Amino acid sequence: MITKNIRLIGILLTVGLLLLIPLVAMQFTSEVDWSPFDFLVMGVLLLVTGLMCEFVLRKVKKTAYRLAILAGILVAFLLTWAELAVGIFGTPFAGS
Repeated sequence: MITKNIRLIGILLTVGLLLLIPLVAMQFTSEVDWSPFDFLVMGVLLLVTGLMCEFVLRKVKKTAYRLAILAGILVAFLLTWAELAVGIFGTPFAGS
């Protein structure tokens, strides 16, 4: 039980630390220009990805299934991130 809670705390800390990267970068350069909405969207995206991975690790017992599902979650995260960042697919929610 304590291991599961430590993983959840680790997910929350990782999300916070990852969001600190653009926040700190904004203090040193004008090339990084995130709005509060950008932080909110990326925070939700990271948190949902982390919690989905945690759910899979808790519920799926077979290692091969676990790896396949986790890979799918990470690919979906990366594609969503890329679309939001540069609009590789040209969808309306990317702002392009």
